[in-house]
Amino acid sequence: MTIKVFGHTSPDTDSTGSALIWAWYLSQIKGEAAEAVLLGTPNTEAAFVLAHWDQATPPVLGDLPEGTPVVIVDTNNPAELPEGINRADIRAIIDHHKLAGGLETKGPIDITMRPLACTATIMHGMIGKHMAQAPRGIKGLMLSCILSDTLEFRSPTTTQEDRAVAHALAAELGVEIPDLAAQMFAAKSDVSAFSDAELLRMDSKSYTVEGRTFRVSVLETTSPEQILARKPALMTSMEEVARADGADQVLLFVIDILREEATLLVPNDLVRQVAKASFGAEAAGDTLVLPGVMSRKKQIIPALKL
Repeated sequence: MTIKVFGHTSPDTDSTGSALIWAWYLSQIKGEAAEAVLLGTPNTEAAFVLAHWDQATPPVLGDLPEGTPVVIVDTNNPAELPEGINRADIRAIIDHHKLAGGLETKGPIDITMRPLACTATIMHGMIGKHMAQAPRGIKGLMLSCILSDTLEFRSPTTTQEDRAVAHALAAELGVEIPDLAAQMFAAKSDVSAFSDAELLRMDSKSYTVEGRTFRVSVLETTSPEQILARKPALMTSMEEVARADGADQVLLFVIDILREEATLLVPNDLVRQVAKASFGAEAAGDTLVLPGVMSRKKQIIPALKL
């Protein structure tokens, strides 16, 4: 059976690109039938990256029959994976997030989890000498994944290994990193075609904090004013999305890539309480600016308290 390679349910650049990178490696280097698939529609940045490097958009996974061989990339959280994932034949996990727990396998598997900013950086090391055989598009995806997850090295998750791999790939490809990053971030910032609910779910993950379930949404942009102009409608939709998704509250952080700060929308007393307990800051109105906060993984999730 063909191995299905996929990431989480909100396909961003790293989740989309890493699935394609690893499917290439398995099929072209390891000689195993493999196919990259998505669990949803890729975000605008991921769509731009696919077109930029002339890569076809992977199909969206339909049913996942019991026993289907799979490789999971850029997540290990069952809440971000297909229903019935534990009935699949999980062959490997490649990830850079904290261990969530809850996945079950049919036997021992390969698990590679490293504290790097990007799954593609991990893959670069795993592929090793075989990177010499990688086509331009695969190397381009790898570079784009790193620039996306590190916010062009602005994110505190960035490591020296991420930087080194990105610069080496850029030199090999003849790419100017600032130019590519600017194009990617411009694509990511164009959210005009999305509804308020779609924006809130575009890059979101579910977390439980002291018995409360939060959908923690992050929108990274070079044009935060476009999102904040929709603040009233977004705050109304936050209640609707939370109710529909079985969460107590949506927490929306608008990340200003250029100013290196986050704006948290504060629609009610619960979010006001979370803001004060987590970040030691009192929201005077319906927004709270958090200077230096850029990373959900490293700065937001570990800080959440009630």
